Amino acid sequence: MKLRVTPRALAEAKRINTWWRRHREAAPDLFERELEAVLARAVLAPALGVVYEQDDLDVTVRRVLMPRTHHHVYYAVHGDEFVVLSVWGAPKGRGPKLKAP
Repeated sequence: MKLRVTPRALAEAKRINTWWRRHREAAPDLFERELEAVLARAVLAPALGVVYEQDDLDVTVRRVLMPRTHHHVYYAVHGDEFVVLSVWGAPKGRGPKLKAP
């Protein structure tokens, strides 16, 4: 399965990674390492994440928690692609407004 990261998700991940490197001196690369590990597992087992309900989506979106950095990766499988839609902070208490891939 081919991995594709939407421009939105890429921008979110870059922003979070920049923040993490500036504010987490004890583990500046933790976010990046955890994101890579979660994506590697999820691409191999797309049903890993829990279904994320959003009424206006016509595809099944799932999310998987990055437990050490407290972020969710939102994704969908579209044909032969594993599409990352968003990387979102779990502590926000709400999910992102997503668009289908």
